[in-house]
Amino acid sequence: MSLRAFRRVFIALTVVGLLLTGCVSRQQNTGASQAPATVPLSELSGLTLQVGDQKGGTESLLRAAGALDNLPYQIAFSTFTSGPPQIEAATAGKIDFAITGNTPPIFGAASNAKVKVVSAYNGGGVGDQILVQADSPIQSVSDLRGKSIAVGKGSSAHGHLLGQLDKAGLTPADVTLVFLQPADALSAFKAGQADAWAIWDPYTAQAEQQLKVRSIAQAKGVTNGYWFGVASDAALADPKRSSALADLLVRFAKAAKWAQDHPQEWAEKYAAAVGLDPRAAEVSQSRSLRLPTALSDEVIASEQKIADLFAKSGQIQTAPDISKWVDRRYAGVLEPVLISSN
Repeated sequence: MSLRAFRRVFIALTVVGLLLTGCVSRQQNTGASQAPATVPLSELSGLTLQVGDQKGGTESLLRAAGALDNLPYQIAFSTFTSGPPQIEAATAGKIDFAITGNTPPIFGAASNAKVKVVSAYNGGGVGDQILVQADSPIQSVSDLRGKSIAVGKGSSAHGHLLGQLDKAGLTPADVTLVFLQPADALSAFKAGQADAWAIWDPYTAQAEQQLKVRSIAQAKGVTNGYWFGVASDAALADPKRSSALADLLVRFAKAAKWAQDHPQEWAEKYAAAVGLDPRAAEVSQSRSLRLPTALSDEVIASEQKIADLFAKSGQIQTAPDISKWVDRRYAGVLEPVLISSN
């Protein structure tokens, strides 16, 4: 064999080896790793946690409740349009933590994202709805056959929509899914470029205040209505970041309790913080407040059902084992401050 031919064979075998290695890494997930040793909060003064946020909901709640006072570390908040970009950012090391709806962690697991679910919040699912124009002939989910529906890909609204279609005996092939982020979806819906809009609060409440719309379905009783705290694998492996996250999760839980006990004050502060109509803020937070709940086997099983539905509907290739993307290291510190039961 000539030297040139040998090099060609060597390169080909090397490429094949790399491809095989990549395939194995995507199929395997080691699940939750052992938590590193806890670092005293007094030693976190030089740390800055990178936290993702949606529509200011996390930062504004923490600030309104005074939960960011006397922080032993710093927090830098970044705003995202929805949950899927937060999962991508955490995998890329751009953020350490974010709270997302129930579907983004499923898409993350399906793509082997470097994240873990570390906390759960019961949002009820009432604010996750499918809207149509008030004068639309569409009266039920069954009437969506052949219609176009705007929805954020990988969002909680995407999972809710699949659940509603399945309940009505329909599949995604029976409708046209128009994947758009909330702002673009709103424009398309207003312009008549989508017959329906699957969306979540506060956008649902905002649409109800600004447009003549009707709701034909809500997620409560169809999907689980949970939100999840998601941390990057890198943050969970770092002693200081892992310790700071434990503190942040407790602060958020206490802030949620404050909001539950002071609904009017919270709605006013939320509206001012994110530029939302006060009435829309009041409506959305009265029905979609994220109440800390246990990250239980029941909650994880309900997530698995949604993942299985995504696979059944052909929206992802195979359903990931959600339990491998769950880390319950904070269960002990959160147990005293939980609000909602599963």
